[in-house]
Amino acid sequence: MKRKNHTKNFKAKVALAAIKGQKTTNEIASEFVVHISQVNRWKKEALEALPEFFGSKKDTTIKGMESERDLLFQQIGKLQVEVDWLKKNTGHLL
Repeated sequence: MKRKNHTKNFKAKVALAAIKGQKTTNEIASEFVVHISQVNRWKKEALEALPEFFGSKKDTTIKGMESERDLLFQQIGKLQVEVDWLKKNTGHLL
């Protein structure tokens, strides 16, 4: 028998139905035609991933902004050195 590969959207639907608790695990499994243990596993994975989902966007955005700021400061420093060198070496042209 070939294994089924379920999409992440399908897994999310099943997990959400299990988290809501409006139906039993058996009802959800038969409705979506998956095994009961699979429903429980997806529910557990969803509940474990939720805290990371809400916290990671903000942290990622801040880290990205900090790295971009550092890169811009490096470029400013490099350009300032080049300007100083040009002023020093081309001063006789002015």
